[in-house]
Amino acid sequence: MRALRRLEGFAARHLRRDDTEGSRETASVAAVAGKNGLLAVIDARGATDPCLPGVPEASSPGVLESVREIIRDVRRDGDAALRELARRFDGAALTDLAVSPAACTAALENLAPPVREALEAAAVRIEAFHRTQLEPQASWTCDGVTVRSLQIPVDRAGLYVPGGRAAYPSTVLMTAIPARVAGVASLALCVPPGPDGTVAPVTLAAAALAGTQEVYAVGGAGAVAALAYGTDTIPRVDLIAGPGNIYVAVAKQEVAGIVGVPSAFAGPSEVVVVADGSAPPELAAVDLIVQAEHGPDGMACLVTWDPAVAAAVAAEVEAAAARAPRRAEIEATLASSGYAVVVDGPEAAARVVNRIAPEHLQLMVAAPEALLPLIRHAGAIFCGENAPASLGDYLAGPSHVLPTGRTARFGSALGVADFCRRTHVISADEEAMVRLGPAIETLAIAEGLPAHAASVRKRLDRLANPAAAGERP
Repeated sequence: MRALRRLEGFAARHLRRDDTEGSRETASVAAVAGKNGLLAVIDARGATDPCLPGVPEASSPGVLESVREIIRDVRRDGDAALRELARRFDGAALTDLAVSPAACTAALENLAPPVREALEAAAVRIEAFHRTQLEPQASWTCDGVTVRSLQIPVDRAGLYVPGGRAAYPSTVLMTAIPARVAGVASLALCVPPGPDGTVAPVTLAAAALAGTQEVYAVGGAGAVAALAYGTDTIPRVDLIAGPGNIYVAVAKQEVAGIVGVPSAFAGPSEVVVVADGSAPPELAAVDLIVQAEHGPDGMACLVTWDPAVAAAVAAEVEAAAARAPRRAEIEATLASSGYAVVVDGPEAAARVVNRIAPEHLQLMVAAPEALLPLIRHAGAIFCGENAPASLGDYLAGPSHVLPTGRTARFGSALGVADFCRRTHVISADEEAMVRLGPAIETLAIAEGLPAHAASVRKRLDRLANPAAAGERP
């Protein structure tokens, strides 16, 4: 009953239907099918506006207040605050915040061969893809003015890799390798410690493989604050990248401007699976569970124009979750943000997707390329049943650090450009000053900036009368 009330509230907020009495927003106009296993099934057929399932808020007053308090503590108390945060949130009594490079090297040497081979295969593909993002120096010449565009990496970047619920060596590669390809000389990696105060060996091995052996056993918003402002142990950085929970993502927003932060909100995981009758229900189900497996605060949503598909996938989700090792995390996510939305057809499905702007979008339909042009907002799009999001999570090549919380409307996957600045180098000859100077002077005067105008007028006068300007004949 509680689930049904939640769905009715969703309907009242997000669905509008046309009927004989005209359009109106009310809970009664949405045909809410109720709870089908772990998924809340919503019948959105006939809705004139696309519906928006419950995408988690990017922040909340409580989260923001907590993050700001943590940042204040780290700025004031430095390493001592980080140790207290580790005790409070990780249950770890830390002495050394830094992990030695020798520990990273040893972790790589002791890694099980199949795992090392898989990480090496991923690293090769990630580097190869990101090298395609390196931009050649652009140059443009017109009227005696030459403009060159330089792609210059930041000096030092901080990388955040989640921990706690699981080890994420793939995220080490997905953040460190694009930074290295960009040319960043110094990288600092922060990973939450386990209760024993250590970082998972497989994560340390990935750091060594990526050439990043400055590792700190520090997590959460405190890690972001330490990277942004510096402590006795952790030198400050110029830019912070990497995914995390809601506290990490909000902390990055709070320090943006003190350091660079990519525009995308890399927070809790999201997936939308668009499926038609051609999609195997068991594959659609497991792909919903893939992102729900990361734990609460995320979202998993099926969109289909076939009610039979919604029912079949919901049943498969229930069965798959029941036998999943991470059942608790899956059920927690689906309980708050697990949906199956039934729409009128492919165009309506695309409208729903664009409103959600999901981190991961899977097009499990007979003709994904036909649907693709309708999609405007998604962090990464996976076409067909042989391209699951897991392919992108590990071995496709692009970084799996993707925009969440609807920031795919303006943000992109982490890439080489996020670690670089574009600097314009401008040079001009005498012809340029003669041709363009009068217009510059006119605009400067129009804006009430006489010194700007004078800087051009003096040059024009010197060019018009070199001898009077004191130049040698």
